[in-house]
Parts: sequence; C-alpha cells; structure tokens
Amino acid sequence: MTARLNVNIDHVATIREARKTIEPSVGAAAILCEKAGADGITVHLRSDRRHIQDADLDVLRGVVTTYLNVEMAATDEMVEIAKRTRPDAVSLVPESPTEITTEGGLDVIGNFDAVAKAAKELSAAGIFVSIFIDPIEDQITAAKKAGAGQIELCTAEYAELTLGARAAHGEGRKKAAAEVERLHDAALHAQNKGLIVAAGHGLTTRNIAPLAAMPEIAEFNIGHNIISRAVFCGLEEAVREMLAAIGR
Repeated sequence: MTARLNVNIDHVATIREARKTIEPSVGAAAILCEKAGADGITVHLRSDRRHIQDADLDVLRGVVTTYLNVEMAATDEMVEIAKRTRPDAVSLVPESPTEITTEGGLDVIGNFDAVAKAAKELSAAGIFVSIFIDPIEDQITAAKKAGAGQIELCTAEYAELTLGARAAHGEGRKKAAAEVERLHDAALHAQNKGLIVAAGHGLTTRNIAPLAAMPEIAEFNIGHNIISRAVFCGLEEAVREMLAAIGR
C-alpha cells in the first residue's frame, strides 16, 4: 500500500505572522491541500507560537475533513490544548526555543516519564499518539513502552545527505545509501514492535523515492518543500507533485 501524505502547513502561518495579519489563511490552505488529494493536515503548535496559533487549531478542526495531526511538546499545557481541540492525532516532538525548526527526534529514554504521562492522557481522551524520534532501536522500543501507537522517523540526516553540495559527491551518496538502510532497519524494528511507521523532516520530491519504496512506511509528513514549491506553482499543484513523487 502506498504511504499516506499529510501536508504540514506551518509555513502558511509563518507568512501570516510575518505581518501579524489575517492572511494567508491556514484554513484555506488545508482545504486546498485536501482538494489536491492530501490524506491529512499537520501543524506544529509551538510553545513560542511562532507560526501556528491556538485559534488555528479551532479553525482547522472545523474545516479538515481528512485527518488532523498536531505536533506538540509533551507538556501539561499542550496536552490540555489537545484534549480541548481533539485532533485525530498528536505527534510528540522535542522543542528548543533557539532552534529554527525541529532539530532531531525526541529523546524518549531521557524524558520517559513526561512522554509516558502525555501519551497516557492523550490516549485516554481518544487521541492517537505518535512520537517523532531518530531511527534508533532503543528509542523506538521506549516509544512503544511509553504508549505510542506510531513513531515518526526523523529523516533529517538523510535529507542533509541528499540535498546541496554533499549530494553531488560519491562519499555523500554512499552515506545517504547507508542512512536509507538505517531508516529501513528502524522501520522494520518499529513494525515488529506493533507500531505504525511514519517519516518526515527535510523530504522533497527529489529525495523521497527511496523511502516511498519502503512498504513499512505508512505515512509521510511533509511541509517546507511543498510550501516552497507552492510559491511558484500554487498549493494544489505542489501537493499533487509530492503525491506523484510518493507514487500516488
């Protein structure tokens, strides 16, 4: 079965927040993504509210007809917001106030109690729990133990190796191939643990093919490349291009 595509529309809100105005509308963006064939919408409600705002979750819950996935930190504040807005899924992610974007997977082992507490409360509220982690078997095992139903493999290292100058060199290609194997091994381990496997971070139409070929990966969460492409060809066409790259 070909993997689902959730489109992350955070950067629609980034443009809006640059002027603190009312446009572009994240609700309209979600509708266009669904019209183009996206299987779901993903947003990240950060503690610093640098792009998506609390009110956006209410808007999106009202217009998204496919699947609403909200990324958030494993904090009491965020869990309470999720319980109020009731997205279809919550993806627990790490957060640092100094990062430009999420820099890697959540350390489930080092933050086990907080992650398990958040996962338990979210599950009790009927919200599906995913955890964004690096492709490390011990972290995957800890995510299962913490109560996740899904893990999302961080593909940042693979993306770094396949885009830009490093991708043009033989050594870079070898390292990228090795990272594909590492991601595949992690996906197999997660599947064997009974977890659904998703993947995301830095993926583009140019580098997604090797991951889209993995039957173990059931879902991709992709934002920046789609929104960047949309500047030139429109949001619906950008979503369709990504779906085609996945093999849909």
